[in-house]
Amino acid sequence: MTSCMETPAHITQACTLSLVVPCYNEASTLATCIERTLELNSEKLHLQILIVDDGSSDGSLEIARRLEALHPEIKVLQHKANSGKGAALRTGFANATGDFVGIQDADLEYDPLEYRELLQPLLRDEVDVVFGSRYLRPQTHRTLYFWHTWMNKALTFISNMMTDLNISDMETCHKLFRRDVIQSMDLQEDRFGIEPEMVAKIALKRCRVWECAIAYQPRSYKEGKKIGWKDGLRALYCIFRYSANTVQPLT
Repeated sequence: MTSCMETPAHITQACTLSLVVPCYNEASTLATCIERTLELNSEKLHLQILIVDDGSSDGSLEIARRLEALHPEIKVLQHKANSGKGAALRTGFANATGDFVGIQDADLEYDPLEYRELLQPLLRDEVDVVFGSRYLRPQTHRTLYFWHTWMNKALTFISNMMTDLNISDMETCHKLFRRDVIQSMDLQEDRFGIEPEMVAKIALKRCRVWECAIAYQPRSYKEGKKIGWKDGLRALYCIFRYSANTVQPLT
């Protein structure tokens, strides 16, 4: 694993990027997120945006449908009932057709334009998976929730011990895959446990993994943040459940 922090953010060869956007009650941010994501479109970089509405009750689905009618790059997929982020991601992954598949949350905590950098090592065929890390470089940012940050770092540390990967941000939203890699995974988790599950299965496949530094603008629970302490406990369970047999014994 290495870092692509110094990579120039421009696309030099043609490719298609499928971005899965799980959405549950994000009416206040969805349109802005998608408009910014559409800025990725260029002569070289072609987009497929898969908005997976996970049983929203606040008008998010109607906003998504309007965006779909305006932009041919967008496809809306719907869950009738709220099933969780993991379930939404599985639906999106199954419908992705691009050369590469990434995740973009609809809440504006992550900047979709950073995918220009995350794509670079994949385009050079140096890696199979790229993680966007919130912890690789110092930057000015909004400070929120000591315990939330501590939990993320602790879970990453335990995940690294179990998988023998050396990553800095296991729970990051910005994960980018070669399509054949992500579509070959038999993912099972319905909620946020899909993050450690994906990492464990990446390790099991012996994928080549890089990290790129990214910016992060966290929102508060009042603003709609959904992950909680119970999800932390589930993540810990998932690390042990899915990381079994990922580390090869020393010989």
